[in-house]
Amino acid sequence: MEEKLISQKKPFYPIVSGLATFLKSYDRWIEIPIHYSDLLRFTGSVVVYDKNDNDTLWVSVYFSDTERREIDFHLKKIYTLLHSDGNESGIQYLNVDSIDYCTFGNSKPFRIKIRNILNDNFTYYYIKQTDASRIYGLEFEHMLSPYNLNFLVNNNTLIEEHISGIPGDTFIKEFLPNCNNSEKAQIAKEYVKFNERCMIRLLGDMRAYNYVVVPTHDFDQVVYKIRPIDFDQQSFEGKLSVYRPQFFKENIPIMDLVRTKLNHDSISQYKIEERSIVARRIISSGNRLKKLLDIMQVDQLTITRNLERLRKEIYKFTKDKAFLDSKSMGDLMRATLNFVRFHYEKVNMQDLI
Repeated sequence: MEEKLISQKKPFYPIVSGLATFLKSYDRWIEIPIHYSDLLRFTGSVVVYDKNDNDTLWVSVYFSDTERREIDFHLKKIYTLLHSDGNESGIQYLNVDSIDYCTFGNSKPFRIKIRNILNDNFTYYYIKQTDASRIYGLEFEHMLSPYNLNFLVNNNTLIEEHISGIPGDTFIKEFLPNCNNSEKAQIAKEYVKFNERCMIRLLGDMRAYNYVVVPTHDFDQVVYKIRPIDFDQQSFEGKLSVYRPQFFKENIPIMDLVRTKLNHDSISQYKIEERSIVARRIISSGNRLKKLLDIMQVDQLTITRNLERLRKEIYKFTKDKAFLDSKSMGDLMRATLNFVRFHYEKVNMQDLI
């Protein structure tokens, strides 16, 4: 049963000095003018409903007039820091349309909607409590996935850009039934690759509302990609199944597609393709990934029983003794990436021979 996959609420882990130094060296660390705790001082809220009048579990918050003016300016400043060089000359053309607070989940983020008053274009970003697990998850996504991520952080506040797409649960309910057979087969393929990518980099809890489906029009077809949007459960849980989206009940409709649209050989081939792509990214990431893993190896990111269980389950899955020797989640991540890279290079060496 899905409710047994997630064993407990994950605690927030602090940023250690080594990780802070890493973030500063790659221009992630910044002194921001407003913090997560400042936004918690809202004086009231109203429920945000979707187009069908369903409660979205977000509330739109408001502040006193005197505080709102200062908060609005600082939120615009953060937008310029996130998307530009922090220059304040364009702030006069920005408007904070809404500040929403999520009442569901572990991180309880604020969602900020910024609109350009000259052309009515708008975008979102998120303000969250800092958590080392999430930072590692964001960095691994940036280095090992097809997508670059933009975020800023300091000791107590994390700023994340918005990842556009259709929330997985919405897509499954409202869009998937209308896809044609070719599109369903393509979604099944992408889901196999997404499932493999999450498992390789130990990104857990990819229930349908924690990822988005991104449709892109390409000539006479629509191509679908799947992107995670929540990195809270990076390398914490002890069950390997938590890092495999296929085991969550919310994803059953897409798993049914995989079973009906793909045969065993196709599934195996797509897994191999994804491992090869990740292996190339491991190689091309160079010293940046090595530095992050060095820091993660000595960082405390889980509890002992989770680590002990996960290393045994991965060993059973791979038969690689490096997992049994792991003393931290950083060790497990390094062993996992080494395993993927080794098998990729072994196959390619055979091809050369």
